[in-house]
Amino acid sequence: MTTLYGIPNCDTVKKARAWLNEHGVAHSFHDFKKQGVPEAALDLWLAAAGWETLVNRKGTTWRGLDEATRLAVVDNPSARAVLLLHPSLIKRPVVGWADSSVTVGFAPRDWAGRLGRVR
Repeated sequence: MTTLYGIPNCDTVKKARAWLNEHGVAHSFHDFKKQGVPEAALDLWLAAAGWETLVNRKGTTWRGLDEATRLAVVDNPSARAVLLLHPSLIKRPVVGWADSSVTVGFAPRDWAGRLGRVR
């Protein structure tokens, strides 16, 4: 089963959920705000994508952190600690695909290719 992780009011997550539905991809939704960040999954995401991809350094949550915290995020372990405290820092959506692979962000063309449906 494919799982989409994110925050329901995020516009990108809304687009991703709609895309999955339109393309008939069975999936579940994991809400960071209500369900938290699953630590084991976070470890997999960091291993698969790396902290540079997973940490959203363009958003308001990142800009709201104090400078010392931002400067301390330099590798997977330091990013992990901050992401657990501030789930909104995770670039969205994160998708755990049925084949156990992981993607970060919404990329319709890549997703279509993954499903063998490139247009």
